Amino acid sequence: MTSSSPTPPPREQPLRPRHRVTAWAAGLLLVVPALVTACRALDTDAVTPIPQLLSFLPWLTVPAGLALLLAAAARRRVLTFAAVLVLTATAWSSVPYMPQTVISYGLPLARVKAIAANVEFGQGTRALTGVIRRERPQLVFVSECDRACRDTLTKTFATELPHYATVDGEGSVGSILLSAYPLRDWRMIPAAMGMPGATADIAGVPVRLQLAHPLPPLPGQVHLWKRELARIKDFAARHAQGPTLIAGDFNASQDHAAFRAILAAGGLQDASRRANASRTPTWPMEGPLPPYVQIDHVLVNGFSVRDVRFLDLAGSDHRAVLADLDLRGPR
Repeated sequence: MTSSSPTPPPREQPLRPRHRVTAWAAGLLLVVPALVTACRALDTDAVTPIPQLLSFLPWLTVPAGLALLLAAAARRRVLTFAAVLVLTATAWSSVPYMPQTVISYGLPLARVKAIAANVEFGQGTRALTGVIRRERPQLVFVSECDRACRDTLTKTFATELPHYATVDGEGSVGSILLSAYPLRDWRMIPAAMGMPGATADIAGVPVRLQLAHPLPPLPGQVHLWKRELARIKDFAARHAQGPTLIAGDFNASQDHAAFRAILAAGGLQDASRRANASRTPTWPMEGPLPPYVQIDHVLVNGFSVRDVRFLDLAGSDHRAVLADLDLRGPR
């Protein structure tokens, strides 16, 4: 009777030069999707370049998928398995976000159309004027509305939208909230760019309105971006028990933790998400890149959503968001 030695486990063959380059390319392609997806899972915006890269989160499935193909071509099982994990995690993280809240509504009290529009230093004012004439909204939130923009809108719609709250300024500083309903209790969230707010009486119900326009998360000012989004979150938390509408250019998408914190603090719903359109990009509408991220939002509490549409504005680098809403009574 003879004894036999155990068969050694199979080893991966040494990489050929071409396969070695392919494996290295796959590994490099996985770095950004893995890092960004990890920050999304940890619910943090971290530091530059994470906030900027989070805007591309759904698109990061492309390099992750390419990395998987290259890892398989290089015949590296461990790398292929890692690529599968990263691709799956990135795709899962890209599923549209919805706060885990139970929504129950009372009877509809009033139908309200609201528009959130960034007119890019006033350049899109003429196009917005045409949109307002065509759509007949009751509320319009306009960012980057300089003095000329303010004068045009208030004079043109003195009958339809006679009430307004404004922050006067040139360039990106100016903003205006136009309303068909009387406004009171004007207040402003402190910020580098204007964020006016007021309370409107709609069908006998006080509704808190707030325009949002925090600084963008540019390198070197991410801390300021987070601070201004935190102030919007604090506002949302203070008004969480009553009907609220916050709209504007948030310079943040659903993939940013600071934006999701606003939804959670105020019990708010993103109207685009309720309309299954939360991945429709609103920026940039100008420049070499196609639009790839939704940073313009209409957030509501105490409203149900009939429909959301995205409207091009000639002269602006943003699409406007038109939300068709129903104000609801007590549950």
